[in-house]
Amino acid sequence: MTKLTNLIGIIKDKASQSKAALLSKRTTLSLLRATSHDSFTPPTHKHLSTLLSSGDGSRATASAVVEVLMDRLQGTNSSAVALKCLIAVHHIIKHGSFILQDQLSVYPSTGGRNYLNLSNFRHNSNPVSWELSSWVRWFAQHIEQLLCTCRILGFFLGNSPSDRGERVSGLTNADLLTEFDSLVTLVEGICKRPDPDVSNNGNKLVDEIVNLVGEDWVVIETELSVRVSEFEERLGCLNFGEAIELVCCMKRLEECKERIMMMIIMMMLEVEQSLRLWDSAKEVKDKAGIEVYKEEGKVQKAVRKHMVSESDRFSGRVLNSQDLLRFPSGRLL
Repeated sequence: MTKLTNLIGIIKDKASQSKAALLSKRTTLSLLRATSHDSFTPPTHKHLSTLLSSGDGSRATASAVVEVLMDRLQGTNSSAVALKCLIAVHHIIKHGSFILQDQLSVYPSTGGRNYLNLSNFRHNSNPVSWELSSWVRWFAQHIEQLLCTCRILGFFLGNSPSDRGERVSGLTNADLLTEFDSLVTLVEGICKRPDPDVSNNGNKLVDEIVNLVGEDWVVIETELSVRVSEFEERLGCLNFGEAIELVCCMKRLEECKERIMMMIIMMMLEVEQSLRLWDSAKEVKDKAGIEVYKEEGKVQKAVRKHMVSESDRFSGRVLNSQDLLRFPSGRLL
């Protein structure tokens, strides 16, 4: 069954590419070559670069490339094609021209959650396609959150400003917390990665996706570290609500440590830098927790004091039984 499905996919690819070539549709042809039905091989760097280069030039040209790519993604029921389209989208985010990235960020105009509309994607023609479906849903969710985070930060991850620290230091506490929360949400999504059973069978398509997300982590880690350091400088300047929000974000990040470290070790990425991040995050969380505890103590003390003073005033206004029965002369009724 799998062999028959693969054969049908190859025939479809050849037919579509031949039609695009006859019609001289350069963008469509490069897209078809980059997003074939082969379930085990990722798109080549050459095909991805050709696809991106077809979007160079005017805004209209870039818009057409994004539209063709999204139509291909939304119109397919093949896990392999969907994953390769998502890889192409990811390639635009990391390596595309500014104008191509801009067109991607505004498509569709609504944006928001389930931006790519793949949360219910299913392809059950064979066991491999069924298993790859979970990777489609997860990778699409990762890209959605990646785009959302880029909008909040004001730049595409990988194109970070050189003066990160200076930029972050100029943010308000609220904006800094919003950026940090979005980055932590991105990390939480990475931790939901499916178990790479397909990859263990030599699936290079899944390996490519794992590697791409691993590269994302390296950039995310740097952005997190800059903000954790900034929070450490601001601990004395956070109000009660901001301190609570910071502690919650740090706890969420801490809960991701085990899964992320497993990924780092498997991909043989830099371990020491990640360990420093976790240590710094824990230290800031503990210090912020102490500040929250102090503020809670102040609030509780103020409440108790208020209650006692109110009670005193109330008891001072109410006469006791002896006051009610005693005349000025001291005689009782």
